[in-house]
Amino acid sequence: MRKLFLAAAFLLAAFQTYAQSGRDIIQKVKDRPDGENRYAEMQLTLIKKNGDKRERKMVSWAMDEGKDTKKIMFFTYPGDVKGTGFLTWDYDQAGKEDDKWLYLPAMKKTRRISGSSSKTDYFMGTDFTYDDMGGRSVDDDKHTLLREEKRDGHDCWVVESIPVDTREVYSRKVSWIRKDCCTAVYVEFYDKLNKLHRVMTVSELQQVQGFWTVMKMEMKNVQNGHATQITVSKPQYDMGVNKSLFTVAKLEKGL
Repeated sequence: MRKLFLAAAFLLAAFQTYAQSGRDIIQKVKDRPDGENRYAEMQLTLIKKNGDKRERKMVSWAMDEGKDTKKIMFFTYPGDVKGTGFLTWDYDQAGKEDDKWLYLPAMKKTRRISGSSSKTDYFMGTDFTYDDMGGRSVDDDKHTLLREEKRDGHDCWVVESIPVDTREVYSRKVSWIRKDCCTAVYVEFYDKLNKLHRVMTVSELQQVQGFWTVMKMEMKNVQNGHATQITVSKPQYDMGVNKSLFTVAKLEKGL
């Protein structure tokens, strides 16, 4: 009986060690259920250091194809950006560049976002890079579990992720990931000099149709004081989406 107890304890300890590895935790985040397709409306508030604000609104659809994901979004407000569209094909394969296109209706022109630009350029005046707007393969970064601690009353894993591709705008990021929903609720991004550059904070999470959904978040550039707040409304899951929606032709046609 003692041998059986010791064997069970050893297996449990081994499982816990594996479950708490940095890569495994990030894989849990990647594998968090979010339906086969998704829709949401979003309000973006761009805030300057002096407090001046600009409001923007957009709609977004996403669909999974195996382990890959396609997304398309259109700005609906204000008039100077209305009709601007962004299309991404996110590939799960590590090292494979995602495909990204930006359509500018005023110029009636579609711009292909290159790999280097997507990592360093910011999306439509926000504090999110083009890469932030898409997904990442788990093995695009090397992950290390730093510790476990509470944040806002929730048990979290704290994981450091260092990008394999040195072209990234950040040298590393540290994520606080809630254990109960496998969602990053606070992320610190460090620049090439290892100084804190940006901070992402999720302030509201809800379960919608059984899926954990980020309803409010902010990305703040702590070096220049600019911030972007996103408020999500009318999220829907598994409502049926035609894959023809996620094409350059649809991007240029608009809503």
